[in-house]
Amino acid sequence: MRFILGLCVLFSVAMVSAQDQVLSLQQGTLRDWTMQKDTMMKISAAMPEEKFGFEPTPPQRNFGEQVLHVVEANVNQIGRLGAKTIPPVYDMKETRKAEILKMLEASFDYGTSVLQSMSDNDLLAPAVSGRGDRFMGGSNRVRVVNFVMGHTWDIYGQMVVYLRLNGITPPASQRP
Repeated sequence: MRFILGLCVLFSVAMVSAQDQVLSLQQGTLRDWTMQKDTMMKISAAMPEEKFGFEPTPPQRNFGEQVLHVVEANVNQIGRLGAKTIPPVYDMKETRKAEILKMLEASFDYGTSVLQSMSDNDLLAPAVSGRGDRFMGGSNRVRVVNFVMGHTWDIYGQMVVYLRLNGITPPASQRP
């Protein structure tokens, strides 16, 4: 009995220790990026094809344009990390849901590939100057990733409103 109790204690300690391991900068950034991709793919897929052109008011982007805005930001900002990964091609005038979702997925896959190629030290190195400089000035690479992810969460919040205005509960708010 003591042997079994001892094994249970050792197993419990091992499980707690495994859960408490601190992720490296690269691992944590990649985990956050991957979780954001999942969330964005789900919310983008939730809007019906016929509502991808929905805009709450004329000056606002329509739903599809919101998704494409995330695509463009992902590709442009991840490009500032200076990796050799070839960025995906995207078309800001696309209106078909299936094509927009493919571009969204490709933009996140591009980010995943770039982040997987980087070490913690790489992420702390200066980012390549680019379009993001006007928002945040010179930055290290991980700050660029955090910036684009924060930007995407802003767009996500807007997309939630677009869904709700169309009577759709966002996937993250759905209860079984």
